[in-house]
Amino acid sequence: MNHWLARVVRFGLVGACATGLQYLILIVLVRGLGVWPTIASGVGFVLSAIANYLLNYHFTFRSRRPHGTAAVKFLILATVGLAINSLLMQVLLAAGWHYLLAQVGATAVVFLCNFVGNSLWTFGVEPAGP
Repeated sequence: MNHWLARVVRFGLVGACATGLQYLILIVLVRGLGVWPTIASGVGFVLSAIANYLLNYHFTFRSRRPHGTAAVKFLILATVGLAINSLLMQVLLAAGWHYLLAQVGATAVVFLCNFVGNSLWTFGVEPAGP
C-alpha cells in the first residue's frame, strides 16, 4: 500500500475514534441535558480534538516535529475546523435537517479539510519509505 493511502487509512481510523467521542458527547448533551445541537457539537469537537491530536501526531503522521510547533498548528487548524463544523451545523439545522444527519455532513467536510491541512502543514509530512 503506498504511503499516502496508508496514511489516509490511519487518519480515518483516528478520525473515527475522535468522531465517535464527539458524537457520544453530542448525543449525551442534546438528549440528556437539552443543549442546543450546535453548542453540543462544538463541545464534543473540542474535547475530541485532544485525542485526535495525540493519535495523529504519533500514529497517523509519525511526526518528528516538536510538540510545541505541531500543537500550535493543530490548534489553529482545529479552530478553523470548529468554525466550519459550527457553521455547517447551524445552516443544516436551519434547513430542517436532523441534528445527527447535519453532524454527519459537517464531519465529512471537516475530515477532508483536516486531512489536507494536517498532511501539508501541521505535521510536515515527508514522503515515507515502505
